[in-house]
Amino acid sequence: QLQLVESGGGLVQPGGSLRLSCAASGFTSGYYTIGWFRQAPGKEREGVSCISYNSGTTSYVDSVKGRFTISRDIAKNTVYLQMNNLKPEDTAVYYCAARGTYWTDCVPERMNYWGEGTLVTVSS
Repeated sequence: QLQLVESGGGLVQPGGSLRLSCAASGFTSGYYTIGWFRQAPGKEREGVSCISYNSGTTSYVDSVKGRFTISRDIAKNTVYLQMNNLKPEDTAVYYCAARGTYWTDCVPERMNYWGEGTLVTVSS
């Protein structure tokens, strides 16, 4: 049973940066897609960015391209989301999620392991 624990959320001013971390444990298969998803108040959960834990292949939603970077440290079993030039519309609860497959679409319905989430607030 894969377990995911997020950290790194907080309050930041517009234009600022944050780095989210997702610590994973309990790997039971050889392949995982791990990603970051977010849900703003009154909105549906959306995929922000995903990474193939094995190959490093990445994907991003258009609204964060050029501002966010997903990466993984295999030695630390951790996936990161570096968020730069944050905007008020990035405010949301950010979740780390995974699926035990080499690669899949970065959408919530494809994931079957979820963390508890971490709140990111972008406000002046």
